[in-house]
Amino acid sequence: MSAVLNFKSHLSELFAQALREVAPDATQTEILIERPKQSSHGDYACNLAMQLAKPLRKPPRDIAKALMAALPESDVIEKLEIAGAGFINVFIATAAKQHVVRGVLQAGAGYGHVHLGAGRKVQVEFVSANPTGPLHVGHGRGAAVGDCLCNVLHAAGWNVTREFYYNDAGVQIDNLMNSVRLRCLGITPDDPSWPEAGYRGDYIADIARAFLEKETVEADDQHVHASGNVNDAEAIRHFAVAYLRREQDLDLRAFEVEFDVFSLESALYSDGKVEETVSKLIASGHTYEQDGALWLRTTDFGDDKDRVMRKSDGTYTYFVPDIAYHLDKWRRGFIRVINEQGADHHSTITRVRAGLQALDVGIPQGWPDYVLHQMVTVLRNGQEVKISKRAGSYVTLRDLIDEVGCDATRYFLAARHPDSQLVFDIDLAKSKSNENPVYYIQYAHARVSAVLAQWSGEHKALLQADVRLLDSEYEAALLQQLIDYPQVIENAALDLAPHLVAFYLKDLAADFHSYYNASRFLVEDEAVKLARLALIAATAQVMRNGLAMLGVSAPEKM
Repeated sequence: MSAVLNFKSHLSELFAQALREVAPDATQTEILIERPKQSSHGDYACNLAMQLAKPLRKPPRDIAKALMAALPESDVIEKLEIAGAGFINVFIATAAKQHVVRGVLQAGAGYGHVHLGAGRKVQVEFVSANPTGPLHVGHGRGAAVGDCLCNVLHAAGWNVTREFYYNDAGVQIDNLMNSVRLRCLGITPDDPSWPEAGYRGDYIADIARAFLEKETVEADDQHVHASGNVNDAEAIRHFAVAYLRREQDLDLRAFEVEFDVFSLESALYSDGKVEETVSKLIASGHTYEQDGALWLRTTDFGDDKDRVMRKSDGTYTYFVPDIAYHLDKWRRGFIRVINEQGADHHSTITRVRAGLQALDVGIPQGWPDYVLHQMVTVLRNGQEVKISKRAGSYVTLRDLIDEVGCDATRYFLAARHPDSQLVFDIDLAKSKSNENPVYYIQYAHARVSAVLAQWSGEHKALLQADVRLLDSEYEAALLQQLIDYPQVIENAALDLAPHLVAFYLKDLAADFHSYYNASRFLVEDEAVKLARLALIAATAQVMRNGLAMLGVSAPEKM
């Protein structure tokens, strides 16, 4: 028997063949293969017969019988049953489940990869912090969720481009420049003249000192030299932005997050893309002048009210460069775009999409996709931590990485649905206990590594193991976990929900620890020993694969 690595895909193909025979005029019908809630209903269930009842004008149970008769032979299927109104319940052969062990060991790091994306391009924009200070813990959540999402999409067969968009224009950058200039002049945030909108963190003093000492900073491909001239506002602005871009890049490297493309809001203006976009919107007939301002009629596209594009002072509102930026994404050939942003961006979604529709360049409705994450509360000793000495008013991403490590920070920030508020408990993240999910999962991997090291045999011996000997309830539970992994990746990619991988790994670790506590592996019976070692080696492989999706390491010793 050859190992089937994705039972759901295999069954979908079988039912597609049966569909072509039973209903050749209805081959576009979606084939849904799902896991029943009760094990007595089989391993998988298909509702295809009920979907075909109306077009075929036949009872679904009769269609189910015809589909079962037309289903190609497969040694993966033990038996089929018709249940209820016409569900087809599929029971997978035990031998097929057992052979997954060999399939995992042979596929290695590729196990779990699916072909959902079929090599199509997708661009994921995430973090996209204003270059006005160190990355805070909210940016960290965006970085963790965005990077994990990219990993999942890649594993699901998409050609992924990671992109960071710097909002290096506008009022906040003016405030940054003014704050650095005041520091250069020796004025501190304690001074009564310090502006209310000024930035107060110690990092502002660091930038001012570097500017006065005429340092050079490198940000991406830019080399920015400080002039030291405190009267040159543009020079201060340029240097401060570059300095903080470099600092944010160092934070992201410490977080093991890399980007393929960096885009600048300022470049949209300097390259004329904002003006071009505004001209296109005016030409489309969806704008009008009122009270000295230029408005976009976003109500034409589902918004609750029209929005100002160009204010009476001639400056653009913040969503206008966003429209220009997304038009640029479309022109770069990204038919699919996903933006991972904070929940505070929710109000901009409708107007950006409306602007893109108003351009009338073929962009589909509902483009781009959005994943919005909620706030993060940081706790230490049960008390909320609100400030960082360096940043002044918030907890930085670097604070967390320095205190609990990159692995725990990434896991905790990615391990819940982005739409739910997250409490980051520093004490839990640092604890070496089963309550800490990172420790719990990594410890499971280290346990496997220790057993395999003690055995000290060759990997190829595990490929020849007699997996038919894996018949205990603990082994059945682990086998089912291995079988489920490709579906977890597919679901995480479809739902843009990388936290599903974190949930899965916790369950996989739980089943492994139960098996470990109930079983011996280095037994005298050579066949039993190799079968059990093959199973835990396959389990460790899937743990490594899943942890890699989250950007978390898989230690061999702890």
